Amino acid sequence: MGTFIISKRTNGDHQFNLKADNGKVILTSEGYSSKANCENGIESVRTNAKNDNLYELVTAKDGKFYFNLKAGNGQVIGTSQMYADESGRSGGIASVKENAPGAKVEMEPA
Repeated sequence: MGTFIISKRTNGDHQFNLKADNGKVILTSEGYSSKANCENGIESVRTNAKNDNLYELVTAKDGKFYFNLKAGNGQVIGTSQMYADESGRSGGIASVKENAPGAKVEMEPA
């Protein structure tokens, strides 16, 4: 089971990273103006992680692969790391599906 780590950016916004059991970051959020909004984003990931239709498969300009997880309203709630190939990206999606629903939430130490 993975872990959502909430951290505070230098501009005061909050963000989360979803880490797999191996410690690798598999999903990163955008910035949120408050911790409560960030926690709502985490709940949205938990709710939407199993829905294949909410994963947007993207190829970057440099040819690497990544994905966005979207909410039901189409808003991006998390972006993956970059992968060298499509199979790596598919593995990342599988990891989000496996880890997000039951992941615990922790605050990053200040």
